[in-house]
Amino acid sequence: MLDLVIEARSAALSAAITVKRILPFRLRRMVGPFIFMDHAGPISDLPVTPSALDVLPHPHIGLSTVSYLFGGRVTHRDSLGVEQVIRPGEVNWMTAGRGIAHSERFEDPAALSGGLEMIQTWVALPEKDEEAAPSFNNYKPEQLPVFTDKGVWMRLIAGDAYGLKSSVQTNSPLFYLHVNLGAGAVFGLPKEHSERGLYIVKGSVEVAGITYEAGKMLVFTKGVDPLLIAKEPATLMMLGGEPLGERFIWWNFVSSRRERIEQAKEDWKQGRIILPPNDNHEFVPLPDDKSRPAGNPPKPEPLS
Repeated sequence: MLDLVIEARSAALSAAITVKRILPFRLRRMVGPFIFMDHAGPISDLPVTPSALDVLPHPHIGLSTVSYLFGGRVTHRDSLGVEQVIRPGEVNWMTAGRGIAHSERFEDPAALSGGLEMIQTWVALPEKDEEAAPSFNNYKPEQLPVFTDKGVWMRLIAGDAYGLKSSVQTNSPLFYLHVNLGAGAVFGLPKEHSERGLYIVKGSVEVAGITYEAGKMLVFTKGVDPLLIAKEPATLMMLGGEPLGERFIWWNFVSSRRERIEQAKEDWKQGRIILPPNDNHEFVPLPDDKSRPAGNPPKPEPLS
């Protein structure tokens, strides 16, 4: 029924944010095209200076970043000159392609008065798209399909599932869902995709007689169709899709080619990946790490 249960680990995202890191994991690098997943918050004890939460400009290649907030507000700026305030329920899909840099700033203390909680994922790109031009798109909640039933509320963030299709532009077959279940609600997995997993944000769910608590990702065996039973009100992030093949990951770089990672390191050191023009006074330097991209998990500290 289950291939693996992943326990979230602690990692530092910035000076004031410690996140729960779910992917990558040493026994499971990817679920479908999803190669990275962080859960920040809920953070209610905020620093006096919100800028302590900031993630400074840093680079990416070979992936799309997906930011999804439950609470709070963050300002995104990137190499394209995009400046976007990200609000709860929106989908913010940045495709790095051949290279982009971006920052995440917390500039409005009033926006954080209710606390901060965010999920960030990375979606690896197919080989044909790894060197595509970078792009950024913001999608409002009303643009996303929503399904409700007794004890079930579901928003399709991206891809297709349960006969629904999201307007969010993607590069490969996948699904990404935000699901809220009432106590006792029963819910099944989407059958459209071969690789499927779910992360328990809040609450607990029972699968095949075993209860799993918040902070765990369940990765399911291909072809099985288990039922999930909410033991209490629960929030889930469900994701997966079709595998893309092996990917190397080092720091913020993802590629199907080891030598491309080495090039990205040098590009960042030499300033060939442009900083956001409206946020270019500071940045995250390349980590001092002699490791090569391989099968070992990346150091958690510099990832963002």
